[in-house]
Amino acid sequence: MLSSPLPALEDPEGTCCIEDLPPVTDAHVHLFPDALFASIRAWFDRNGWPIRYRLPATRIAPYLLERGVRRVVVMCYAHRPGVARELNRFMSGVHGTDPRITALACVHPEEDGVEKILEEAFERGLSGVKLHAHVQCVRVDSPSVVRVAAVCRAHGKPMVFHAGREPKSPAYNCDPHVLCGAAMVENLLKSTPGLKLCVPHLGMDEYGAFRRLLERYDHLWLDTTMTLSSYFPGAAVPDLSSYRPDRLMYGTDFPNIPYAWDRELAVLSKMGLDEEDLSRILGGNAADFFSLWEGGPEFAPG
Repeated sequence: MLSSPLPALEDPEGTCCIEDLPPVTDAHVHLFPDALFASIRAWFDRNGWPIRYRLPATRIAPYLLERGVRRVVVMCYAHRPGVARELNRFMSGVHGTDPRITALACVHPEEDGVEKILEEAFERGLSGVKLHAHVQCVRVDSPSVVRVAAVCRAHGKPMVFHAGREPKSPAYNCDPHVLCGAAMVENLLKSTPGLKLCVPHLGMDEYGAFRRLLERYDHLWLDTTMTLSSYFPGAAVPDLSSYRPDRLMYGTDFPNIPYAWDRELAVLSKMGLDEEDLSRILGGNAADFFSLWEGGPEFAPG
């Protein structure tokens, strides 16, 4: 899909969340140390799209919270073996700074000591794990990923895994279409029953296949990140009313986006979704997935 860089959009942004929307949780926000952010932004400039929000790390979550987003889930990924501990220390510094911010750990599936790295991260208060098959060049159902999944399951922590095939770029050091896809995600779910797994971007470009997986696996979630934006050429906005409403989460990829932070909120607000379903998508499902209920998971309804 990303054979060459895509343009920025100069769409207007709102100063706050749209009135009358249920409380909003952004379940997919990226956070890295500033030096690494600079490298990521340079990569996107060359290969993806111009990142609109070039904020320092300390301003990323506050930017959304100041505009009325109720909660923010921040995540990073380990682009190579050997950096996860440093990144997890950085993320643990975010944990506890604001009760509205939830921070995830990272690990490279193919590095030594995965179990210990994750146990240390969870002891520091991090609330799950983020993997990215495109960046890490790991097959979704590989033994190394299954090992990470087993640690998550053992500790009751969820996994967010960019396991869909798109957006693909020739700048990656591997072919995501070989490493990713709905069939491999199903293999991972079968190998680690009970794992709470979220696949971002609704599993772009296999929307139908991932929608059917939701019907079969009660521990699978999808997030909407970038799929409602009408940004990618030839990619229609999926009909969210055809999905299980209890398994979708709103997310943005902020700040690594080329358009307004609230662009997809505006689309969601006009979809005609049932109020209860919209409330689930905008916050309730993220609360279930990341155990964000006030007072702890024992206070979760039902």
